[in-house]
Amino acid sequence: MEESAPIFEEKQFLGHNKVSIMIRMVLALFCFVGYYWSENPKPIEISGIFIAPYPVSGIPKSGQLFFIMGILILLFSALLVQVLHIKTQVYDTYIVLDGFWNARKVKIDLRNIHTVKKMRYKKNSLRRPVYNLHNRGIIKFFTSGDEFVELRDKDGLVYRIGSQRAGELAKSINKILNNFT
Repeated sequence: MEESAPIFEEKQFLGHNKVSIMIRMVLALFCFVGYYWSENPKPIEISGIFIAPYPVSGIPKSGQLFFIMGILILLFSALLVQVLHIKTQVYDTYIVLDGFWNARKVKIDLRNIHTVKKMRYKKNSLRRPVYNLHNRGIIKFFTSGDEFVELRDKDGLVYRIGSQRAGELAKSINKILNNFT
């Protein structure tokens, strides 16, 4: 049996999550400040704030180690932009959510879905990438973005699929559900 072309397809990459990007950039900035501090080890006072001398002056080339670590963090960040986290595909009767590497594919039968809602995440909530996370009766799939599609099936399961194009995803699922009735 040959599979038809997907009605909707979206790929989400790990490197696009805002929280993860901020953590990696703060670590890289810390490394570059450590490098600068090692190159200029004298104590200074700026507007009443005393900055002490470089504490690791006994270890040779410690500043270069900070510089190399900062560069490696930036390269790792650039590499994560190419790592696929979730591939969402909507077909005529089901949705396939494919995770990265050895993650199990999740197939959601659309004939069991009775409610589809496009919703927004809370403003200040920190969200890490998740794939097939079962938490408090909700199954979550998220990489990045501010919106998600919530699906409820006849058995009471709730699926939250984070998407950068949640409007298109909800519209394509609703179109299929309308064809069933």
